[in-house]
Amino acid sequence: MFRTTVLSLTAAAALATAAFAAGHAKDIVDTANAAGDFGTLLAAAEAAGLVETLKSEGPFTVFAPTDAAFAALPEGTVEDLLKPENKEMLTSILTYHVIAGKVMSTDLTDDMEAATVNGDTVMIDLDNGVMVDDATVTTADIEATNGVIHVIDKVIMPDS
Repeated sequence: MFRTTVLSLTAAAALATAAFAAGHAKDIVDTANAAGDFGTLLAAAEAAGLVETLKSEGPFTVFAPTDAAFAALPEGTVEDLLKPENKEMLTSILTYHVIAGKVMSTDLTDDMEAATVNGDTVMIDLDNGVMVDDATVTTADIEATNGVIHVIDKVIMPDS
């Protein structure tokens, strides 16, 4: 009886440890995929050829618009951006949502500018919650093995 109980507990502990480790060993792409609200963002990253980059070592900070944020764009915008002939524009928009390095919410200061991967800067405003340009951060500090995701409620657009 004692041996059976010990074996059962040992097996349960091993399975729990493996599940815990697997749940926390996801890169930005896998973390976003597991969250279930970033299908459009992931499809756009695939169309732009950015998936492998976002799966690489990083670290990266991604301001990730939800599916609802993409749905709020004018009708036909997403479909147009996903066309092969618009890959350069799509890449520019997506890389505007990415900062090289891991920037946690505690690293942010009011009215700071952060350089994005596309070369432009985003403005961080802390006066009314956390804002990135004109998007609100709805969930911050979702850690991944190669960076962090901050969920935003709007697709932000670069000036260029």
